[in-house]
Amino acid sequence: MATYNKANAAKLYQQNSIKTASPARLTLMLYDGAIKFCNIGIEAIEANDVSKAHENIVKAENIILELRNSLDMKYPVAEDFDKVYDYVYRRLYEANLNKDAEILKEATEHIKTMRDTWKEVMRRSNAT
Repeated sequence: MATYNKANAAKLYQQNSIKTASPARLTLMLYDGAIKFCNIGIEAIEANDVSKAHENIVKAENIILELRNSLDMKYPVAEDFDKVYDYVYRRLYEANLNKDAEILKEATEHIKTMRDTWKEVMRRSNAT
């Protein structure tokens, strides 16, 4: 019974964290989620677990689509982000199609770079 309560408490905490997060923090959470799902996908490919790899790569793809769809195209930099998101999405798709861990690792590195850049933007603008 105690495990059930701990699991519920953790889930409730996570839901509240998302509901109360700033837009900048939500973006960071999306990047972190995409990285997490890519890493699970890499492990699944290496373990020949095709179903698990597919499921997690699709989750990462969906996050990249969400980030891409949230771009405000009135800012010139949005076009650059759109191109990067398009490239990363295509690499994720290719990694999933071929169950290729190396391509997935490459995509993950691009996402990490974007996440780290976003963290720096947040730090400089004091956004939390």
